[in-house]
Parts: sequence; structure tokens; C-alpha cells
Amino acid sequence: MRFRALPAAVVLSAAGLLVTPGLVSPAAAESTTIQAQPLDSGPVATKVKAAPGGSAQTVDIDRHGSQLRTEGTETKASKTLEVDYQVQETGYWCGPAATRIALSARISPPSQADLAAQLGTHEGGTDHIGQVTDVLNSNLGDGWYKTREMPNDPPSQEQKDLLWQDIVKDIDNNYPVVTNIVAPPGNQPPGYPSDQTIYHYFTVIGYDDANNSVLIADSANFGGNQIYWLSFDQLASLIPPKGYAA
Repeated sequence: MRFRALPAAVVLSAAGLLVTPGLVSPAAAESTTIQAQPLDSGPVATKVKAAPGGSAQTVDIDRHGSQLRTEGTETKASKTLEVDYQVQETGYWCGPAATRIALSARISPPSQADLAAQLGTHEGGTDHIGQVTDVLNSNLGDGWYKTREMPNDPPSQEQKDLLWQDIVKDIDNNYPVVTNIVAPPGNQPPGYPSDQTIYHYFTVIGYDDANNSVLIADSANFGGNQIYWLSFDQLASLIPPKGYAA
């Protein structure tokens, strides 16, 4: 992995994530096994294997299509996707890394460097989720993805309902969702530096309707958290005032 030398303090940009080398652990390149587990549900095994060079890791998430189960009279569904996971190679390549993870569910994806060039990513990050949408569609050639803005903070119930519908539809059709998030102190995914507001991109690669949760592939690797379950409500609270590609 390569990281740009930065001052000791974390530097943040509204367009993307900048981190010091110490916030992305070298241990990410080691072979390990992650247990991604929905709340109060059976485990989903995630196998991570180091590739040549140490930065690329193949993540195979056990899945058997949409898994249905009944609770009372209501049928609940869950599904996760197989992706090729990588830790972001610079402190400001969260956009390229999240885009690459999403593409890997369907094609052999370009490198993070190639995607950074396609996205117009600079040292301040990737400016807008619409750039991610365009690059996803350009590489896949099918026009599936659309940009969804979520300007209201907190989001309206209508916006939350649309986000859930988009996630379920996309995952059911083997398209991961790329989200642009803002994570302030007090509302952060696991492992994030609690005294900083983090501007970031990560990828939704699964959902669990029974537990109202989503599976996140997060290239930042904060505290070694690469693949983890997050409540849907928290995801919805993290996206405003940004947006997502679905």
C-alpha cells in the first residue's frame, strides 16, 4: 500500500477522506478471516487472502442468493455479494477504492490508479457522487446506476424509504451501492477516529431485512474494520448532505 506523507493531524476534505498513515493499518495486507455477522443472526464468513504486493485482498462472502425467512406473517430477506476488496492505496482514494469494490461484483475491475484518473480524483478526494455514477456506468456499459442526492439532514422518511428500496433492488441484481458519507463525532462506523469528522466513500454489498442492517465494505480500514454490518438507520443518517450511486 502507498500513502502520501501528511502532517501528524488528520486532514479532512469535504470531497473525500485524507488520513495519516497511522490510521490505515499495515496489518490489512495480512491474510486473515473476518466474521461478518448480522445482529442476532447467523454468521456470514468472509475470507481475506493477500494478493501479490500485499495490498489487494479477495473477499468471498458465503451467499446462496436471497435467503428468505418468515417472522410471523412477514417474509424477510437477506443477501450479500462477492467482491474483490482492497484497502485504499492513498489517504484520498476512498472514491476509487469504493468504485473498484462495486465494479468487482460484476467485472474484473480496473486498478485504483486507473479509476482515480477516470474519476478526476485529486489530493482533496473525489468531488461528487455523480462522478462515481458516471464511472460505474462507463465501465459496466449498461447504464444501471443513477445518482441519488440526500440533501436533508436528517433525511426524510421518503428519502430513507427510497434508499432502502435502492439497496434491496441493487443487491438483488448484483450491483453494490456506493455511498458518500459524512461521519461526525458521535455518529461514526466502527473504528473511526472519534474526534474527527470523516468525509468518505464506502460500498454497500449486502442487506439483512430482518435486522434492518447493511453490509459495508470500507476501504479506510479504520481499526481493522474492513467488512462489517451497520444499521440501516445509521447509514441513512451518514449520507446527508451527500448522496449515493445506485
